Amino acid sequence: MAQPATPSSASRWTLRDLLAAAALFVATAAVVLWQNSHLAVLWDISYILDSSFRIALGQLPYRDFPLAHAPLTFLIQASIIRLTGRVFFHHVLYVAIVAGSSTVLTWRIALHTLQARLAAAWITSLLLAIPLTVLGIYTIYPHPNYDCDCIFSVLIAVLLLQRLLSPSPRATSHAIAAGAAMVVPLFFKQNIGLPFLLAAGGGIVLLLAVRLLFPRTTAANPSTRTLLAVLVAASTILLAALLLLHVTVGIGNYLHWTVKFAGQRRLPGFRDMLGVYAEPSLLWTLPCVAVALLLLNTRFAGRPRTRLFALALLAAAFLRTLLSLFLTKDPDDRASSLLALWPLILILSVILVLYNLRRGLNLGVLLPIAILAAIHGTLLSQQLWGSTYAIWPLFVLLLAQMIAYLAPGELPAGQAATASQPTVYIPALAPVIAITLLVCGGFYTASDERLSYADLSTGPLLHSNLPQLAGMSIRGPYLPAFEQLVRFAATDIPASDGLIFINGEDPFYFTTGRIPQFPVLLFDPASDPYSPAQIVDEARTRNIRWLIVKRNPQIKEDPTHQNEATISLLKRDFALYRRLDNYDVYRRP
Repeated sequence: MAQPATPSSASRWTLRDLLAAAALFVATAAVVLWQNSHLAVLWDISYILDSSFRIALGQLPYRDFPLAHAPLTFLIQASIIRLTGRVFFHHVLYVAIVAGSSTVLTWRIALHTLQARLAAAWITSLLLAIPLTVLGIYTIYPHPNYDCDCIFSVLIAVLLLQRLLSPSPRATSHAIAAGAAMVVPLFFKQNIGLPFLLAAGGGIVLLLAVRLLFPRTTAANPSTRTLLAVLVAASTILLAALLLLHVTVGIGNYLHWTVKFAGQRRLPGFRDMLGVYAEPSLLWTLPCVAVALLLLNTRFAGRPRTRLFALALLAAAFLRTLLSLFLTKDPDDRASSLLALWPLILILSVILVLYNLRRGLNLGVLLPIAILAAIHGTLLSQQLWGSTYAIWPLFVLLLAQMIAYLAPGELPAGQAATASQPTVYIPALAPVIAITLLVCGGFYTASDERLSYADLSTGPLLHSNLPQLAGMSIRGPYLPAFEQLVRFAATDIPASDGLIFINGEDPFYFTTGRIPQFPVLLFDPASDPYSPAQIVDEARTRNIRWLIVKRNPQIKEDPTHQNEATISLLKRDFALYRRLDNYDVYRRP
């Protein structure tokens, strides 16, 4: 058996690496393109594209209109609009490229994690990454999204930080890049980026403090100079970003909308936060893992039967998830069985981190803490069911950490692994994990269970005839009805007239090119700060002349509970002008 690769050797790309990376990239991108070829979630698409379009026009978020999210995803999509025009397919290509790149990044991080511990590190890391072709950051939800972009930036930061563990003549430049990358996630999504930055930055500060106080208790790499360079770069980029926000939109405005308002509308209660761990299967999966670890740390661990039994116990949770495909045909139950793996892996990862901390503080121990912080920050949005669609790469990285821990450690120079060592059996977990995640993840993605809040299954599959929506396909009557509205607006509503579109789930402004004149475009509680009376007052103040009401939205349960009251109040100022297939159009007399 081949010897474990050294950190420096794993950073060099061979032809085998290039072929594997190309396969992972193409497979992941193909799934994203396939997803976009047959579904479109209008509620979320309109929020991203319409908000990005108004930024492309020169309107500034936080100052000119409310925005509860960090700006980078919107700025990227606005840049695409400015550079290539208003074409939906351009944004699809963007997400396909980012998705494919994230799978490759995850594979390389996993490889670096395993390389000093396993003789089979290359194939093991590849097996762990393969399921991301169906569980990647943009495969479950395939449209531009801040969670997905944020996780992509987290992966870049983790890879750069991980590179600091390997001696390099360019350690300072690598440290500067890593420090800058640590800050970027904060400006994609607050609840992910902030915990990640605090955990990674705080960990480095702690590592420096311990190194200064107890110089013999920490590893020599990375050097103190390298760690200081990381902190200086991170602080510089953070201060520069805050200064830029202050001179453009006002730091007070930014903090109000992205911290105070977003926290009021989205932050769950403490009981909901702990609900992630209220998983009944933990009652048997945790004991299985505990018994397996005890067996691997007894004098019987050298016996093949003992190791095989321990392996079976470690794989039990994954085998049970795979078996669930045959026990039920309900997509909801299948999805629940797959998602039940999350609390188990999170608990085991926390235990592993605490155990490794007893061995000494170093950057290799701190990286899993930063990953766990990013995961738990993500779960603050919509807990386990709603939030995990973009963070499966982080799940794979936790699995790589666990397999690396179970391996016997770096082998002496010139010594190959033998059948008497547990390493022969531990990598056997990787195929079990890979098959489970690939098969169950494939069913999960294909069923669109995570997107069940939108009507994606009724009627024939229709493709848009509008050049701005090239590449958009939806089942049901939604596209023809929307295109009818677009044609009507072009002939009957003057381009200079302001309008309100309720509920706002269609990318109306992106498609028509009209300048938004009302602060809110999507009437979602997470983005709409106004009461019904305030909406009416704003409409009068801004001389809004048209009101468009969508009768049958694609979203199944409209979250805008105050819509009826808002429409009722607005109708006092507007009269019915035209009734289209799915829209009522009102005009101010």
